[in-house]
Parts: sequence; C-alpha cells; structure tokens
Amino acid sequence: MTVHIETGQLEYSETELLESHDFAEPLIAGGVRCHGGFDDAGTYVSPRTKNRVPAIEAWQAQHARQFATTLLDLPLATWPEHYPNIAQSTYLLEEGVAQPLISTLTRIGTVEGFGAMIRHSVVPDLRGLFVEDIDGTAMVHLDRGLYEAHARDEAGFEDEGGHKQMWFAARDIAFESPVTEDETQLMLQRMGINVGPGATPPPPPPRVMPDDVDRAFELLVERMTRLLLIEISAFHTFAWAETMLAKTDLVAGDGDGAKLVSYVRADETPHVEYLKTVLSEMRDRTIVGESGKKHAGTDLIGAVWDRALGESLGARRQLGIQQTINELEHVLASNPRQADILHRFHELGPEGIAQ
Repeated sequence: MTVHIETGQLEYSETELLESHDFAEPLIAGGVRCHGGFDDAGTYVSPRTKNRVPAIEAWQAQHARQFATTLLDLPLATWPEHYPNIAQSTYLLEEGVAQPLISTLTRIGTVEGFGAMIRHSVVPDLRGLFVEDIDGTAMVHLDRGLYEAHARDEAGFEDEGGHKQMWFAARDIAFESPVTEDETQLMLQRMGINVGPGATPPPPPPRVMPDDVDRAFELLVERMTRLLLIEISAFHTFAWAETMLAKTDLVAGDGDGAKLVSYVRADETPHVEYLKTVLSEMRDRTIVGESGKKHAGTDLIGAVWDRALGESLGARRQLGIQQTINELEHVLASNPRQADILHRFHELGPEGIAQ
C-alpha cells in the first residue's frame, strides 16, 4: 500500500501534480495499456498521485488551521442507491436480460470520456475575487495541474487509457464484447445521450449569485459543484458494478471486471477530495463583486450547492431512472414474458418509482 506523508508543501507545478509513482507492473485492460499500475506487492496504485495526494492533504490541513471548519461534503449514506439496485440487476441477469446492464456500463464509460473537457474549464483571475489571501491553496492549482490530472484520469492521455477504456474493458470482460460501435451509438441515443456530430452542451443555468459577481466565477463554482455531486454519487455506482461484475455465476471474466471497477474507484478519491477542498476554500472566504461590494462565501457557494443538490436528487435522478426503464422496455419489446419481467423488476426496486 502506498503511504502518503503530508510534507507541508503548498505550492506545486503542473509537472509535479501530474507525476506518478514508479510501477512494478503496468495495468493492461482489454489489451490497452491503462494508467496506474501495481507496486512490488501487487497492490494497485492510482496514476498521478505521487504529489497530488500529499498536496491535497496539505491544503486541507492548512484550511483546517485557517478556518477551523469542516470541508463541504455530502455523506454517501444520504445519497439514494444505484438504480437499478443489486436485486433488480441480479434478477434481470437470471432472466437472461443482460442488455440494460450492458447499456449502463456503456453509458458510464462514455460519460467518463467526456471528462477530457474538464481541462478546458475557464478559471478566472481568482486573486481579484477574494478579500483574503489565496496563496498556497488548492484553488490556485486548478489550472496548474488539478484539472489536467482529472481530465487524464477520466479520458486517458495520448496512448494511455483512462476510466473510459477501463469501464468498456470491464463491460467487455463480463459480457464478452457484447456491442458494436453502431449499436452503442443507437443505445446512447435511446438513453438521451447525444454524442454525434452537432451535439451541443446545455445552456448555462440561471444565476443565483449577485449580478456584480463575475459570471465566469459562478460558472466555475457551478461546474465544480455538479462534478463533486456526480463523483460522490458515483461511489454507489462503483459498489453496484463491483458487486454485479463479481457474480461469476452470472457474468464472465472470473471477477476481473469487478477488479477494474475497484481501480477506477480508487482513482476517483483524489477527485472528490480536491473538489471538496476548493469549494470549501471559496466558501470560507469573502467574495468581492465588481462593484466592490463584499459577499459572504457561505451565502454564494451555498446557493449554488443547494440548487445543484436539489436538481441532482430530484429531476436529474428521475430522468436517469426513466431512461433506464425505457431501455429495459425497449429490450423486452419482443419478449413474450415482458409484462411478468417488468412487474417483478419493479417489485424489487425502491418504493415511489413510477411504473
């Protein structure tokens, strides 16, 4: 196991934050050389964590000394379980209905690939936005390695695969290369994910910060908040996928797919920690508007957080559930037992889900 020791160093170059440990063996997934690797004891070690993890620990320690507040967070236990749950997913596999699970793994891998866009996030001049000093903070390292490391983790870099390739490999191991590229595109379209030519990003949400606060700053906070909530909720997805892909009586691969998911889960921990740290650093400072008016960070960051959390637990979750149900109904369209399978599937699910 790799042990990280807080060094007290607070300033890092991008090169330092992108540096990896020396690996005894590389990680090969689906024939692709992926990031990370294994130490001499055979333990998986996440990529780009040689300095990134100690840096995050040092920034968190500094924040605790300066503000004596806890980091912005959402306990995983407060987040709904993955849909479909283990019982529903197991039942579908027992019925020979694997396509919805394959679709979910394909969607996850595709969304991970979108992570490459993180490196293009606009970071405004943060030094002019806060009353307090921000030297030696995580926030000043967003465009000095943190975003780039996150992007490489998710989408891979150059000839090295990342989470996108690892999720697809886990799917292909467990279900023996089940889809073609054309089928994947059609599947994603049915699930509401437009990845083809002409795909456009959604418009930015209405403002919740005062008009005199830099709009680019609000968009930065919005993106980080939504990203953090996705990362936190994803741990339920990891637990679901690890459990399902370890069911060797129902899927192929002798549990190797589940191992790949466990490596992705380990890689995601620094993402959660740096996002929590940056948002907490901003929350506990005083933000200065273009008019010179001062605003409490707790109010501004809190407003973005509350809206994003409400949407994540509300409309966005319901949309994801409905897309999953639509995919299942599509798969069962020609199955003579469609009604019975759907009935039992819903019986095994959480209460309050429209059927």
